[in-house]
Amino acid sequence: MDTRSSREVRVARRLIPVVLVAGFLGSGKTSLLNHLLRGHHGVRIGVIVNDFGSVGIDSMLVAGQVDSTVSLSNGCLCCAVDVEEMDAMLDRLTRADIDVIVVEASGLAEPRTLVRMILGSENPHIGYGGLVVLVDGAEFEVNRTRHPELDLHVRMADLVVLNKTDLLSVGEADAVRNRIGGLAERAPVLTTTHGRIDPRLLFDEVVRVDDEPRQLRLDELLLEQEQCHGGDGHTHLHDGYRSITFTSAAPMAPRALAHFLEEPPSGLYRVKGFVYFGIEGHTERYLVQTVGRHIRFDRAPWGRGVHRRTELVLIGADIDTGAIERDLVRCVADPSADDGPEAMTAVHRYVVES
Repeated sequence: MDTRSSREVRVARRLIPVVLVAGFLGSGKTSLLNHLLRGHHGVRIGVIVNDFGSVGIDSMLVAGQVDSTVSLSNGCLCCAVDVEEMDAMLDRLTRADIDVIVVEASGLAEPRTLVRMILGSENPHIGYGGLVVLVDGAEFEVNRTRHPELDLHVRMADLVVLNKTDLLSVGEADAVRNRIGGLAERAPVLTTTHGRIDPRLLFDEVVRVDDEPRQLRLDELLLEQEQCHGGDGHTHLHDGYRSITFTSAAPMAPRALAHFLEEPPSGLYRVKGFVYFGIEGHTERYLVQTVGRHIRFDRAPWGRGVHRRTELVLIGADIDTGAIERDLVRCVADPSADDGPEAMTAVHRYVVES
């Protein structure tokens, strides 16, 4: 049972992630969007697209329509906008009961334009949720020739989804993945078909108790993932990525942890959780969220009866979990080291003041 107060829950969830989905025509964006909308993951999604016709809202029993917003029976919203309307629609969606906003970048603008828009937004209710670039595995080289900007999009991505691999042989899929990996550098490359990816890679599930929304607790998330494996021999959607947890009752070293987040291990996509530094004058709880190379810290009180400790969940594709755990152990503060208040500057550059 979650004993946190409503206020603490709101602090933990006050930012709505905005996930950008890009990819050229035929890469699988529509399939991915429909998969997210049809999923039963307890999340109310706001989807911003440039054409309702591409999203299968008919099969989701449209409940009504107001202006350019279509309300879906599962509590999600679908909006058709152009770039000039983006900011206004984001503002409107943040006033609705929405847990995550997914924007179809292709057709609206160059992905980099939208990334800058989200990162530079003064809306206090949204946060950058990452750029997901879909690649048509069967047409990758053809599309690179037709659209040289594809290489830039892949380099910018926080997550690359290599789609339509069912149309390739194992050798062909490996060759395409290696070429994409050379462009994507540290970004994870997730292989799939029909645009199907586990929503938990992009955003947390939400459990609604007494109509009070809250994020799935870290221990719940990990337990559910273990149960999903089930040993039944079937392939689950999340088999393409791994999630690990790290906890420490000892304080963390701010400089070391900041360096770890700034230079993440290959394939690491998301880091989220609570950090305890224990440095004089900075003993509050630090909420950390990273997507790709983007880092954000928020300060918050520990709350009554909460043990001061670090608890992180790290998610990525093809990550070396043992190496990551060893790296984090090295981030635990050394009592003999000179980590005074000045060391917190490494963290405070990423703190967003409320």
